[in-house]
Amino acid sequence: MAKWTRAEIEEALDLYRETALRAGTSGDWESWADLFTEDATYVEHHYGTLGGREAIRRWIVETMAQYPNSEMKYFPHEWTMIDEERGWVVAQIWNRMADPGDGSLHQAYNITLLKYAGNRKWSYEEDVYNPVHFGEMIKGWLAAKKRCEGS
Repeated sequence: MAKWTRAEIEEALDLYRETALRAGTSGDWESWADLFTEDATYVEHHYGTLGGREAIRRWIVETMAQYPNSEMKYFPHEWTMIDEERGWVVAQIWNRMADPGDGSLHQAYNITLLKYAGNRKWSYEEDVYNPVHFGEMIKGWLAAKKRCEGS
């Protein structure tokens, strides 16, 4: 018997998506950190393993305030799988940059693992991605932005 219903997990995932969009477009990542339990673990393969909501908060607020990360505004989900028996969610999430001024699309994806903890909170997240792809995407975005600015 599952601890949570699929509908409850989907509702929490919808909130996760909505909060990421709001955080990305506003630059205020505080509410995104609040989606995690106090003792959550966040594994980010470039930055390391973070223990606890406040460590996650400090990391995301600082990291997403830095340029060009601050221009990563949108995080659409390409696909999602939910294992309601275990409370796991696996998703392919695009990390999409703001339009550099010419309408071009610049994005790279990660595979995200989320462990649901109930009450619309997550106790675990791990982002798996190829940093080379992200570097190439950022390089292309910066070049497009420079062209658009006439520099």
